[in-house]
Amino acid sequence: MSTPDLWTIWLAMLGMGLITVLLRASFLLLPERVQLPPVLRRALRYVPAAVLTAIYAPELLMRSGAIHFAPDNPKLLAGAVAIAVAWHFRQTYLTIFAGMLALHLAGLLV
Repeated sequence: MSTPDLWTIWLAMLGMGLITVLLRASFLLLPERVQLPPVLRRALRYVPAAVLTAIYAPELLMRSGAIHFAPDNPKLLAGAVAIAVAWHFRQTYLTIFAGMLALHLAGLLV
């Protein structure tokens, strides 16, 4: 079996990139007469929270490649503070500030 030439690799990457852009832009490019079903519109409201949770949960719960769900995990403590501040105040910058402050303080204390 021979290795693919450079043009084949570039063509594959460009094709995958184009398909990705078209799939992600499809909701913006649809004509106005095409309406999403109400159940899909309701479900799409939760996508940002689900994506953020999928990104940050492993970072908060993992330590040295294993789940570390304990009070001596400074990232978990800072995440809990940030979640509480976000829930109560609903202000992005305040949440970031509180989370970073809690992370640094927990790092010093733990």
